[in-house]
Parts: sequence; C-alpha cells; structure tokens
Amino acid sequence: MNVVLIAQDNRKELMAEFCIAYRNILKGCELFATATTGSNIADVTDLTVQRFSPGSLGGEQQVRSRIDLNEIDLLIYFRDPLNKKPDYDEFQLFRRCDAFNIPFATNLATAEIMIKGLERGDLDWRELVRPIKIEEPAVPIVKVRTRRSRAVLEKRQKANE
Repeated sequence: MNVVLIAQDNRKELMAEFCIAYRNILKGCELFATATTGSNIADVTDLTVQRFSPGSLGGEQQVRSRIDLNEIDLLIYFRDPLNKKPDYDEFQLFRRCDAFNIPFATNLATAEIMIKGLERGDLDWRELVRPIKIEEPAVPIVKVRTRRSRAVLEKRQKANE
C-alpha cells in the first residue's frame, strides 16, 4: 500500500506520535510525505519515507500528481482546525481523493480507523485498481518507411549536402 502522510505545522508532533503508535502497520507500506513531516517521521520511527517538496513549495501538488496517476492508496492529512484561511491546494487534494476513490483522513480518529482497516486488509481492493507497473524497459518504435517517405528522406539528405 502507498500511504501519504501530511501534517500542517501545528499537527506535525501529532503525526509523529501517530506513526510511533502504528509503526508496525506502517512498516509494511510504502510511505510518502511532504519534506518536514517526512523528516520528523523518519527521525522518530526509523521508517523509510519518500519525501516530496515542502507543502507550501509544491509538495501537495506532487501528491496530487501521484493521485492523478492512481499511485496513492491512502492519504492521512492532519490539518489544523483553527486555521481559518481557506487553502486551495488542500481543497484540490481532497477533491482528487474523492474523484479517484482514495480513502483519506483529516483527523486522528478517522486516521486510526483507517490504519486499523489497513491492518485488517479492508483496503486490499486498492491493489486491484492501481495500474500495473511494467518492469521491462520500453522498446523504441521502429518507423516503417514507405516508398514516398523514403523519397522525401532522400530529397532532404541531398538538400543538406
């Protein structure tokens, strides 16, 4: 499972404590996080976390692009309920989760329910809707030349000489 962990400034400590509490479940997942959140999680839990840019510098946009590619299975986003400023990036992130049917939690209670569901296997259906990764390198397409295209190619070569 590919799990994204994001926390706003006042919730970073809560995210770190959450990851400590559920370390055994999270160690079986591929973890992604924005820069500071990822650093905090990696420092306190020794989990491997792939880090995006800081949220305000495009990290949330990077997460949205991964969601668009259907590469994310679960989003845990601890946001500050006292922050009254509307956040367009946050809105777009949740909108994409809704569009691509990706479960997301925005508070501790919901995150605990989702992480327990992950442990039970309730989210295994996400494996079925994720695109298949092709391990073989792409083979370049060989362009078939027709008589006409050969003639045009020969004219270009003569003109370049």
